[in-house]
Amino acid sequence: MTAFGGGSISLLVTCIIAFYFRRRIPFIIARNSFWKFTKSDTNIEAFIRNNGTLSPKRYSYSDVKKITKSFKEKLGKGGYGTVYKGKLLDGHLVAVKLLNTTKGNGEEFINEVASISRTSHVNIVSLLGFCSEGRKRALIYEFMPNGSLELFIHKKDIMNDRPHLSSEELFKIAIGIARGLEYLHRGCNTRILHFDIKPHNILLDENFLPKIADFGLSKLCTTKDSIVSMLEARGTIGYIAPEVFCRNVGGVSHKSDVYSYGMMILEMVGGRKNIDVGVSRNSEVYFPHWIYGYVVQDNIEPQLLDLRTRDETKIARKMILVGLWCIQMNPLDRPSMSKVIEMLEGSLEVLQIPPKPYMSSPSRSPVDSTFLTLS
Repeated sequence: MTAFGGGSISLLVTCIIAFYFRRRIPFIIARNSFWKFTKSDTNIEAFIRNNGTLSPKRYSYSDVKKITKSFKEKLGKGGYGTVYKGKLLDGHLVAVKLLNTTKGNGEEFINEVASISRTSHVNIVSLLGFCSEGRKRALIYEFMPNGSLELFIHKKDIMNDRPHLSSEELFKIAIGIARGLEYLHRGCNTRILHFDIKPHNILLDENFLPKIADFGLSKLCTTKDSIVSMLEARGTIGYIAPEVFCRNVGGVSHKSDVYSYGMMILEMVGGRKNIDVGVSRNSEVYFPHWIYGYVVQDNIEPQLLDLRTRDETKIARKMILVGLWCIQMNPLDRPSMSKVIEMLEGSLEVLQIPPKPYMSSPSRSPVDSTFLTLS
């Protein structure tokens, strides 16, 4: 693996500043993508007709209201819609995402159906059905009783009645997510780039098995395409790979998902957001920089990360090393998800210390998952 030139830091800073002043454009132009959006393609009915064999069961809006008991129980809310708890006629519990019709042009709906319909993996959430009636759109997923990973890893947000996840359990979750991402990148006939990997989009079933969800920002491409191009950044601030919002850093590819994964598992170890706007602006604001010093010195103090045993400290060190490799600025320096799994399941002693990461994607803001222009 090669080191990335220090002179690129100023370039990246410039890109970050420019990033904030871009306006949203919900239109994708992708070179070498599996299919491209045009005015006719964004017509959802045309998409459904053209992809009928891949689409899950279609429900009417009245069906959706019955399933959710007129949207009685809200589970959560995101940038593109609100999620409600529901029950099918056969008794199966489901999560119903009612899409926000004031945002986008139906693209997130098409992304979701097109992506998940092509998947079948234990670590990918199942799409059971959809609704499209005029401007009323909904997506019906399998129900995940333990909610999102986000609820279990940020210490200040953990409720007293919520079970504490041990380091071993978090480690198993990290491996499960890695396997799901590896499947999206290599296991499908069509490669799927997620572009919004973060704790909020990882759902946990009754056994805390992780499942990757929310494919609204995903992109499909053939497995032959190592690089994809786009005219806008996409993702959540704090997890976006540098090349996604600054094209001169490198090519956008499956390694962009690897970066987001790295930021996420560092959060899992640290128990807080990597970029925390709620703390004073010192060396501890950016967790990857702060923890890197402890890794280099081989001196991870257990009390800093709420580690109770030597085994937990070893697990934390392994996850930190893998996470730091994943967030290298140069995409070529990051491992593939297959290599990530190998590193996580292998011996700690053989893991090398990566170069210190220069910086992350732009600092957090109230903006959630979004598209932002690059041109």
